[in-house]
Amino acid sequence: MPGFEMRFPATEVAFGAREFVERIEEPFLAHHSLRSYLFGSAMAAREGLEPGDDYDDELLFLACLLHDVGLTDDGDGDQRFEVDGADLAVRFLRERGVGEERTRVVWDAIALHTSPGIAGRREPEVALAQRGIAVDMSGQGADLLPPGFADEVHARFPRLDLEERFADAVVAQVLANPAKGVPMSLPGELVRQRVPSAHMPTWSDMVAASPWRDA
Repeated sequence: MPGFEMRFPATEVAFGAREFVERIEEPFLAHHSLRSYLFGSAMAAREGLEPGDDYDDELLFLACLLHDVGLTDDGDGDQRFEVDGADLAVRFLRERGVGEERTRVVWDAIALHTSPGIAGRREPEVALAQRGIAVDMSGQGADLLPPGFADEVHARFPRLDLEERFADAVVAQVLANPAKGVPMSLPGELVRQRVPSAHMPTWSDMVAASPWRDA
């Protein structure tokens, strides 16, 4: 797909969402969200998917842009950050008159963005958001991007030590409120790996604590 361009939806709600994210998120998260949209769009183009015909470009942008708002002070609640973020995104969109079906798609995309294998079975905007986010976070699928495109995107929106700072933000939330670290979720696993003294429950721990004795 030669000549794939770096562009964003030019709608009122898209502009408002970008202003909102850049106000409440640190730049390392805001840059990650913008790159995720660009990479998700590039993946769509690679598969021959056309915005407007095969997927809703504005919804993909909103899902990618808002997917980490649960890691901000504004979005920090009592649930895992993905769900807190999805709830805040829906409140933001409803206040701007976005309809319920569209907000539901954004909610699903944000809540499921750390759930590969599930997001991919949902609407195309949900699946593409998860793929774009994964490309940016871990490089999974980066070899499928147009030659030189990732370099252009990173030059415009630098990574700013995303991997470490993202993990630090997730861990800090869970240490402050263990309810946000559901066992075997991404937040719970990050705490288990990075803070062994926190004693995050494993599958074996949960089975051992069960009142049922299957064996």
